[in-house]
Amino acid sequence: MKHTLHKPIVVIGAGMAGLAAALLLSGRGHRVIVIEKNNAPGGKMRLVEAGGRSFDAGPTVLTMKWVFDELLGEFGTELEREISLEKSEVLARHFWSDGESLDLFANVSNSANAIASFSDARNAEGYLRFCADSKAIFDTLQRSYIAAPRPGPLQLGGRIGMANPGKLLGLKPFSTLWSALGSYFPDPRLRQLFARYATYCGSSPFQAPATLMLVAHVEQDGVWLIKGGMHALAVRLRDLAKRNGAEFRFGQKVERLVTNKGRVVSVETSDGAITADRVIFNGDVSDVADLLGNPLAPKKVIQKHRSLSALVACMVARPVNKSLQHHNVFFSDDYKSEFDAIFKSSKPPSDPTVYLCALDRSGDGHSAPSSINGAERIYMLMNMPANGDSWDWSKTELSHCLDLSLKRLEKNGLELADVNPDISVTGPNGFEQLFPGSGGSLYGRASHGWMASFQRLGSRSRIGGLYFAGGSVHPGPGVPMAALSGKLAAECLISDLALT
Repeated sequence: MKHTLHKPIVVIGAGMAGLAAALLLSGRGHRVIVIEKNNAPGGKMRLVEAGGRSFDAGPTVLTMKWVFDELLGEFGTELEREISLEKSEVLARHFWSDGESLDLFANVSNSANAIASFSDARNAEGYLRFCADSKAIFDTLQRSYIAAPRPGPLQLGGRIGMANPGKLLGLKPFSTLWSALGSYFPDPRLRQLFARYATYCGSSPFQAPATLMLVAHVEQDGVWLIKGGMHALAVRLRDLAKRNGAEFRFGQKVERLVTNKGRVVSVETSDGAITADRVIFNGDVSDVADLLGNPLAPKKVIQKHRSLSALVACMVARPVNKSLQHHNVFFSDDYKSEFDAIFKSSKPPSDPTVYLCALDRSGDGHSAPSSINGAERIYMLMNMPANGDSWDWSKTELSHCLDLSLKRLEKNGLELADVNPDISVTGPNGFEQLFPGSGGSLYGRASHGWMASFQRLGSRSRIGGLYFAGGSVHPGPGVPMAALSGKLAAECLISDLALT
């Protein structure tokens, strides 16, 4: 296919969405220039150094592999031919302060048996119903919403079938995730465990719709570890796009989007201006208003509507007393107070739930970690308010939050010994610097209320030639969802070209 444009398509941001868009557009024969302020691709799939070792400091899990297989299928390949994957048999190990722990498995029957032993038969039966319902929700939304251009509520109803009210009600949009879980799990610990799925899109389970139950099926369909870490996926997609002819310019910061007569015409960067025929913006949409200075620019997401930020700490340490899996969760004693602190008071929780990824451990539940004298790469995350643009988080405050995380691990039986003092810590202010306009929010708008999903922007903007991609727009946050947003933006752009 010959180039149909005299000027290049500029993709701003080499995060997952920008990489997917660049790959698809360059593969269709378009001239593509990707502008990235950092010196490497990946966006939130970033690398940091701590204790003399390199860490994935963003997403730690790959799901929905079909998204990448479909994207790469256009070029005669698939994900497993491009990178080395290992499917996790153990999804995560969960710990409580009473000393109890529970593993969830990719195999539903194995998880049901584990729940029966951990709790009782009634909760195991509830889990099987929960899995069936979560699969039904995912099956309903996969092609009508997740992998499709953003619909409105009526349009989504039309796609699903207005004559089939059972399917629409089966999405449980008017129940919160927390309340819905009560009908499956009398055991409050299990309700707490599965309520955590709301945090995958940066939301509170006490305000997010029960539709997010679908995350359970997504994990059961496959959780994958990537040899070389998650960042290796970004590097491989960049290389494939470059093979198609895409040009990458790293270390350049976008300073302004220039419009003329309601259309974007150029992108001003720290290294000069690039005349553009079309632009795909792969960043937090709240940053677009500052870059455009145009009344048609989308409004910023105000703080009360933002999703979670985080404190992410990467360190080299030796776990003591508890056996870890690759993915581990250490639950607090009062789950609701965590989210009240964050979303109602804009404060860090005094007793956080902590996610811990033992990066050197495999996903089979049996292999010993690759370690040096028992020391491993430990990635820890606690949820935080997205106020990185309104509160100047000091090193002392961030250190206090890190101490709260470590205390929660100890309450649930894990000690981290021989901690290397060289620790990488990123808080809300650090994430605001990395992703301007976000306030440190890692997932765009919070999914609170049944209308929240429809309030995310779609691929097209009100500015001619400007398109949106990334985790802050439809279909939402997460590695595969961001890739889908880039694919959708590229397809909208190509469709609009055909019309002109």
